[in-house]
Amino acid sequence: MNENILYFECFSGISGDMTVSALLDIGADKDVLIKSLGSLGVDGYKINISKRQKCGINGVAFDVILDSEQHEHEVHHHHHDHSHEHEHHHHYDHSHEHEHHHHYDRSHEHEHHHHDHSHEYEHYHHNREHHHHHHEHRNINDVFEIIERGNITENAKNIAKDIFMKVAEAESKAHNKPLNEVHFHEVGAIDSIVDIVATAVCIDNLGIKRFVFSKICEGTGYVKCQHGILPVPVPAVMNIFSNSDLTMKITDNNGEMITPTGAAIAASLSNEKSLPESFKIIKTGIGTGKKDFKNANILRVMILREQKTTEDNMVMIETNIDDSTPEALSYTMDKLFENGANDVFFTNIYMKKNRPAVMLSVLCKENVVSVMSDIIFENLTTIGIKKYIVNRDVMEREIKEFQSSLGKCRIKICKRNGNVYKYPEFEDIKKICNEKGIGFDECMNTVKYECKKAVF
Repeated sequence: MNENILYFECFSGISGDMTVSALLDIGADKDVLIKSLGSLGVDGYKINISKRQKCGINGVAFDVILDSEQHEHEVHHHHHDHSHEHEHHHHYDHSHEHEHHHHYDRSHEHEHHHHDHSHEYEHYHHNREHHHHHHEHRNINDVFEIIERGNITENAKNIAKDIFMKVAEAESKAHNKPLNEVHFHEVGAIDSIVDIVATAVCIDNLGIKRFVFSKICEGTGYVKCQHGILPVPVPAVMNIFSNSDLTMKITDNNGEMITPTGAAIAASLSNEKSLPESFKIIKTGIGTGKKDFKNANILRVMILREQKTTEDNMVMIETNIDDSTPEALSYTMDKLFENGANDVFFTNIYMKKNRPAVMLSVLCKENVVSVMSDIIFENLTTIGIKKYIVNRDVMEREIKEFQSSLGKCRIKICKRNGNVYKYPEFEDIKKICNEKGIGFDECMNTVKYECKKAVF
């Protein structure tokens, strides 16, 4: 299993096309993507994959260009009157890039295209029919049918469906209509289908199962849609965030930085809340947006590999006891272990006036120190304890189950500097001894010998 982590650094928000762009840049197979999209049977668009710079940073640009947009761009180029065009189509004036959850007006984005024309362009046409599917009012079931007929893996289909469902639920809530009664312009749009399926195919192609998202930055202001003027973040984005563990950060950028598709991708994929304490960066990918903010309008993704350290900080709790009963000491030790102590032990000492006593030592993690202290004060006669940080150097370890000739036994496997050490668990050895009626040394030596030769 691929144990790498895919980290999404969303300091300029997130959208569908920026996600696909970043995933392509980090190594998702472009040919697999194009074949997968072609198998959906959705026509009336062109895909343009190119390079683009943002604030001097090179990244990939994955653009979905609808046939109707090309026509609008040509009309605009011939100086036709646009005074009624926006009113008729009810487009959003999108502030981030070219995603169309809300039928954004991109005619001016084409006019102010940010592609560096020195780069090679790659065009992929999907235009077997002449009518434009993006004017159809598809619902979520229609979209699922499109996904199902695609020649893509089951995992990619499931990822795409989950992302679409999150968008659909958010839009349904925003429009205050049951899910099965809402025909979404947004969900049914060709570019939404392309962006979401492309994201799912790329994620599946990379083979990574662990995903972490940074705080996702959003702008301020308003956007125009067919329902009127809406504030940023738009309601669908707010609904997705309120139903997830994602965190948002509002910036002073004017415009929408998080699209509903982008929010749904993050909500669907995110399955780990934070990065590991230490890691190695294996690879980085950059996805670019069309708009320009004061910061680089990019989505950066990183493939990370967790680095397990052999050092960790623990807390040592100590107290001297000269007037508690042996029964109280034994009970307290059990309670400390039950509540998260890593180690508990007693040391014979002599206190003032040469009175025999014991020192209780508890090794634990910092987050359970208060629990350990409460147990000690509640069950023993001590009135004060010492606490101090200790740095522990430990071997890398894991527990594996081993089928020995005498029975099943858990084995603790420890590694350091290329050396491997295998230790049978005491409780399992004891259980085998009782079941087989054999001596402890005979059982331990047999299991040690057999597991030493075994490959885990």
